Amino acid sequence: MDKTALHTLSYGVCIVSAGAVGRRNGQICNTVFQVTSEPATVAISINKLNLTHEILGMATHFSVSVLGEETPMTFIGRFGFRTGRDFDKMEGVGVRTGVSGCPVVTDNAVAFLECRLMSSFDCGTHTVFLGELEDASILSGGAPMTYAYYHQVKKGKSPDRAPTFIGK
Repeated sequence: MDKTALHTLSYGVCIVSAGAVGRRNGQICNTVFQVTSEPATVAISINKLNLTHEILGMATHFSVSVLGEETPMTFIGRFGFRTGRDFDKMEGVGVRTGVSGCPVVTDNAVAFLECRLMSSFDCGTHTVFLGELEDASILSGGAPMTYAYYHQVKKGKSPDRAPTFIGK
């Protein structure tokens, strides 16, 4: 079996953020997809070992910041290859408070979605969280970064906690 066939599925590169009980965090997420249009619902897949997963377990909302193609790799690395347990990833970064109080990363984002957490599903190493859209906006006219662009143009890698990681 050639699991790299999974890499042909279309993904975007986003930051999923959440806040609860005085804590906030965000992480790169390449598995965000719309599930329904009415009500507008999206799903995200988050590794159970990540701090964002822990915060989502206490949160009522999450946000998705859709990153643009021009996003620097250092910015992606900040949210994708470092843990929020060691430092505040959002310090010094453009973040606004959403309508629900959820943090929304605006730096390098072409759009954002803010969702009320509806339910979650255990998927082994990951949890899929469903959220109903409560707010959304286009932030710039830039092109959203696809996961293919991230790999082919930016030469980015999938960390071992990503749902799309394929070991050797």
